[in-house]
Amino acid sequence: MPFVKTSRDGELLIDHSASPGLPPGVAQRMDLPPELVGEGGVMHAATLGCPHCGGVVLLNPMRTRERANCFKCNAYICDGCAFLASKPDYVHRTFAEVAEMVTSGKWTVSGTMSNLVLTPKETSDG
Repeated sequence: MPFVKTSRDGELLIDHSASPGLPPGVAQRMDLPPELVGEGGVMHAATLGCPHCGGVVLLNPMRTRERANCFKCNAYICDGCAFLASKPDYVHRTFAEVAEMVTSGKWTVSGTMSNLVLTPKETSDG
C-alpha cells in the first residue's frame, strides 16, 4: 500500500455537552475557541503528527498559508520543525531515528528538540 501524507493524521474530540467546560480565559491560553470548549460545547478538530519532533498539532481550519512539507521523509511537519529544517546546519533525523539511536546504547542525547545534541558513547575497546 502506498504511503499517504495524511496517514499520520488524527482527530481530537472535546465534548463538554454534559459538563461546565473550560473557563474562557483557560481556553484562550490553550488557543482553543471558548465557544466550543465552554459549557455545553463540543469541539472536533483534525490533528497532525510531526515525524521530526513527535509532537501533535491541532490543525487550524482558518489557516491560509501552506503546511510545511519535508521532502526527505515525505510528510507534513510542524512549523517549529520547518523553521529548524531551513537552517543550513540542519541534520535530517526523525523522532523515531533519534529514539532508535539512543536506545541502541551507542548515543546519548542532550539539549532540546530545537537544539538536539547527539554524542557517541565512548567504547572501552579502543
